[in-house]
Amino acid sequence: MDGIKYAVFTESIRLLGNNQYTSNVESGSTRTEIKHWIELFFGVKVVAMNSHRLPGKGRRMGPIMRHTMHYRRMIITLQPGYSIPPLIEKRT
Repeated sequence: MDGIKYAVFTESIRLLGNNQYTSNVESGSTRTEIKHWIELFFGVKVVAMNSHRLPGKGRRMGPIMRHTMHYRRMIITLQPGYSIPPLIEKRT
């Protein structure tokens, strides 16, 4: 599960009706690796996966302009009847 960074909830709200989930993953991860991780960790069946690469953001460090690393966003479609529980931690 090292390749999956975190779930994206801002885009996921409208996709949940289609049984689709969105998460950011490392840019070097392949579709088959991500599919295997999702199916193994959550115990679901993945039907389709779409991805697009997002550019890194510019960060200024004094006079030098640097960029953060780019990453990939995966939209994962599950078979009907399967769902991924929300990954929300309770703070005490």
